[in-house]
Amino acid sequence: MSYSLDPLPVDPIPGDVAPWPDRRAVVPFRPRQERLEVGKRLRTQIPRSDHAHWQPSAGRRDPIDILEESNQGRLPELTPLRYGRMLRSPFAFLRGSAALMAYDLAALPSTGIRVQACGDCHLLNFGLFATPERNLAFDLNDFDETLPAPWEWDIKRLAVSFVTAGRDNNHADAESQVAAQTCVRAYREHLRQYSHMNPLEVWYTRLDAETIIGLAPNEEARKFRRQVAEKARRRVIEHIFPKITTLVGGRHRFADQPPLLYHPAEPDWDARIREALEDYRQSLSDDRCRLLDRFQLEDVAVKVVGIGSVGTRCYIALFFSEDNHPLILQIKEARRSVLEPYAGPSSYEHQGERVVAGQRLMQSSSDIFLGWLKGRQGLDFYVRQLRDMKMSFPVEGISEVRLQRYAELCGWTLARAHAKGGDAATISGYLGKGDAFDEAVAEFAVAYADQVERDHAALVEAVATGRVEALTEDDL
Repeated sequence: MSYSLDPLPVDPIPGDVAPWPDRRAVVPFRPRQERLEVGKRLRTQIPRSDHAHWQPSAGRRDPIDILEESNQGRLPELTPLRYGRMLRSPFAFLRGSAALMAYDLAALPSTGIRVQACGDCHLLNFGLFATPERNLAFDLNDFDETLPAPWEWDIKRLAVSFVTAGRDNNHADAESQVAAQTCVRAYREHLRQYSHMNPLEVWYTRLDAETIIGLAPNEEARKFRRQVAEKARRRVIEHIFPKITTLVGGRHRFADQPPLLYHPAEPDWDARIREALEDYRQSLSDDRCRLLDRFQLEDVAVKVVGIGSVGTRCYIALFFSEDNHPLILQIKEARRSVLEPYAGPSSYEHQGERVVAGQRLMQSSSDIFLGWLKGRQGLDFYVRQLRDMKMSFPVEGISEVRLQRYAELCGWTLARAHAKGGDAATISGYLGKGDAFDEAVAEFAVAYADQVERDHAALVEAVATGRVEALTEDDL
């Protein structure tokens, strides 16, 4: 049976229709109960049990071909490092293969209801970071692939990540499946709560560190969460700056650690960077420009980040105020979303603007220096602060119980993000109050985790036979 991604008669989101005020002329407002009924009727077209199944088609593309295709336009000298990081485990492979899973998700049942999707929704793309008010919030924190797309894609990828992470920690599949189901249940229940709320209330809602600590079920859990929060609060520029810089001729410079951190030997490098930063400045509001102008550029270097992002162009820029207060900005290449071949192109021509717009729509609060620019060579980038209290929860060695508790936080957070950038009522009408969808996606997560392991094995074989080259951190 094939499934269409054509939008069904539900409220579109910004990007699918003309912006307000024309929106009301295109799609009339409808009360919550009516939108719930629309979602409920969708169950007859796409039964919730259909989401449980995963069986690769006979014509499924070679996963290595898809990975190689996703390397086009990247820095070729860093591609082996990307593969080396993906080799570590099936979980690491999952993190680096968003394009492959997007290909598979597009063939699955879809209600046609679109939201602003993350596009790379796995458990390590959630975490703590500083709000502009210097509070510590828990939210999604990676939006390289964000695009209006079916809501199911995010929750399914997130559920799969809990099973693969559980297996990575030697958890029994039954326990990992519970974590996946807990995540989906939290998503369903909180999305229904958000569907009752004033849109302004949803917009202002935030899951902060103190709330997470307060929700801990016992003193041991509270102590652990306090420790994580305190560690995040120490991850500020004053803490990071001394670790990655050195003095050269009396000036602070990033300390070269090739190929992970280095200064490129390119002509007109300094002039190109200053030109690009001036373009970035145009994307900021006047008050943010005034703040940025209090700092002066001192150094820029290439920095390799993540797993899926390895090979894309990423730079870090060091600034100082007049009184030598440091600021480090990350300038990261923004390529077309991996969802685009299946969900359609973005309404934003500039891919950096696409990332920034999606982040602002999905997050409860965003970095004050968030902006975008176009390089002289025509590449798009977005800009944010480097590690401003940013921290993912530690999952290496995590217990089954702690993984399940973390799954609840991630499902809750994704529900709020989708409620901001989509129609919570229609999705809630489809999901219902029972656990049919939760159980189906948890079953799918186990089946697709098996697929991740097969695809990871295919990468291992491709490296062993010389089809692709891999470079691990131990080889550096």
